[in-house]
Amino acid sequence: MADKKATREAYGAALAELGEKHDFVVLDADLAEATKTVMFKKKFPDRFYDCGIAEGNMMSVAAGIAATGRTVFASSFAMFAAGRAFEQIRNSIGYPHLPVKIGATHAGITVGEDGATHQCLEDIALMRTIPGMTIINPADAVEARAAVEASLSVDGPVYMRFGRYAVPVFNDAETYKFEIGKGVTMAEGTDLTIVGSGFTVQMALEARDLLAEKGISARVINIHTIKPIDREILTKAAKETGAILTVEEHSVIGGLGSAVCEVLSEECPVPVMRMGTQDTFGKSGTVPALLEEYGLTPAHVAEKARELLAKK
Repeated sequence: MADKKATREAYGAALAELGEKHDFVVLDADLAEATKTVMFKKKFPDRFYDCGIAEGNMMSVAAGIAATGRTVFASSFAMFAAGRAFEQIRNSIGYPHLPVKIGATHAGITVGEDGATHQCLEDIALMRTIPGMTIINPADAVEARAAVEASLSVDGPVYMRFGRYAVPVFNDAETYKFEIGKGVTMAEGTDLTIVGSGFTVQMALEARDLLAEKGISARVINIHTIKPIDREILTKAAKETGAILTVEEHSVIGGLGSAVCEVLSEECPVPVMRMGTQDTFGKSGTVPALLEEYGLTPAHVAEKARELLAKK
């Protein structure tokens, strides 16, 4: 059984580790214990600033510091980082293309009992519209740590999406190579391709095993960078397997599924089905119950894959 760890934990640990050799500043909006930036705060108190429950102001402060040439990590829950502070991110960070790295935690329905107001299912859609914004949605703790380090090399703003829920760690920290903008083929297959991002990559791998029991060969791709997206890996999969199923912990409007459809409609039109929340808000509940409620389980993915095969 794989170890489980929330990607927000890996985010906090990465900041504390990387702060040893990189002179960046970390901001938070009164949520350091939850976003795990508290790990950096304890180690580097002189480079940490709590901006209080004022996310828009925090992004403006981040922009001001970044304008002096320093890299800034600004953190809050995804709902407040991407949602409440959208205008400041767009105009003060995106427009001048400043080196602000946004660490957005508690994204998606796996926030659980906190309910609809905190279960951000629109953040990727919002961030995708900002010119020059890089968007990374890591699948496990190893990938999350790698994403934080990689973000330091990006010229401009980065939006990183992290989860509250502990998820299986399936990448090997010693051998894993992370490259922004490059998808990862997790498993080969010939009948269709399942494309996941974040938490749903593990779900896709488990669904692949269920499909194999029925004699169906599914390829699984991890799209950790939603913008810029890996057009090459998606086009190749479409040509070789003839059908694409996307799975995301986000609305199907404007997220991973939309990004994949944009690529394939231009490069290689094939049947596509999108799994995620279907134009609806989240609700309060345990994570297993919510995943069942919204049809985001390996069994649901396998069932949808069989439906997709009928469309080939």
